[in-house]
Amino acid sequence: MSSAGLVGLEREDGLAIVTFDSPPLNLFDRALEQGLVAALHDLESDRPRAVLFRAQGRAVSGGVDVSLFAALSGPEEAALTFDRLVELTRRVDRLPCPTVFAAHALCLTWAFELALACDLILAAESASFGLVEKVIGLTPAMGGTQRLAERAGSGRARELVMAGKPFPAADLERWNVVNRVLPDDGFDVAAREFAHELAAGPTLAHAATKQVIRAYLEGGVELADERVGAVAGELFVSADLQGALRSFLQDGPGKAKFRGR
Repeated sequence: MSSAGLVGLEREDGLAIVTFDSPPLNLFDRALEQGLVAALHDLESDRPRAVLFRAQGRAVSGGVDVSLFAALSGPEEAALTFDRLVELTRRVDRLPCPTVFAAHALCLTWAFELALACDLILAAESASFGLVEKVIGLTPAMGGTQRLAERAGSGRARELVMAGKPFPAADLERWNVVNRVLPDDGFDVAAREFAHELAAGPTLAHAATKQVIRAYLEGGVELADERVGAVAGELFVSADLQGALRSFLQDGPGKAKFRGR
């Protein structure tokens, strides 16, 4: 199967839906990596208003095809490989629109790390998440550890990585890793509806929110305070803000239609 077939990309009214479909377990290998690279290139060159990452099959992913690591010649090639993989999650993190990861089932290693690079994580009740690299004597190397620490604190990050086992979605919601746990029945439809709602919103304002949060993560409240004025001020040249102001004054709140510009 071609890499394009393993990672599908469809667009619905401003929402881009990226689907991983490499049965039986959506294992990460070179072909899936190439499909993800192609999808990210498409998202960066033709920007959507929101992105939903999802998967087909009985698992979001069972992990990585271990032969990928076995083929590495040594530390230098391994470091180059991991640098390349981290850049994929950084590219997801930098997308200037809301990004949602929907996990309907078991979500291990690379898929969990990609989810952590998204703005929001939705999980079905029966989903579970794990960074299980310890089984081959490795530590997560696609950005998962640090992004877990960002969401849940360093103590929980240590626990999840050192335990090296899947944790249920309910635990991760309680630890502020997963944003929402939804019923298994109708999960995919609910995730799509959630992402469509974000795509219909003020795209530039959402991008600005991401900039402010990034400033906070880089330098705390002080740096975010320094930057928020300019970031929010730039929105006053947007058609969405000007149209929403007029709509609010003429028709009341909640009636504006946003177009992402």
